[in-house]
Amino acid sequence: MARRKSYCDTSTGAADEGIRCLLGESSGGRRRDILLNIIKNELTARQTEIIMLYYFKELDIKEIAERCGVTPQAVSAVMARARKRIFRFMKYYIRGGIS
Repeated sequence: MARRKSYCDTSTGAADEGIRCLLGESSGGRRRDILLNIIKNELTARQTEIIMLYYFKELDIKEIAERCGVTPQAVSAVMARARKRIFRFMKYYIRGGIS
């Protein structure tokens, strides 16, 4: 089986849109503040680095892979785990975990 020679970051999906929407809220938005706290405190160092590069520095997956010295597939996998973790915590905070 032939190996894929390049990696394309064209389909980011609903999870990506959800995070971008939350980050786009005004600076006083409660959900935005919760999201930033989750990124800072609940993700691993690698997940935080990759999420920050993708959403704040606006690098694509291929650029992040080159910068971190890993494959684009590894970056994609880390981002998927980070998004899953972010949404798990967001669900807790927004659905009554805190008051």
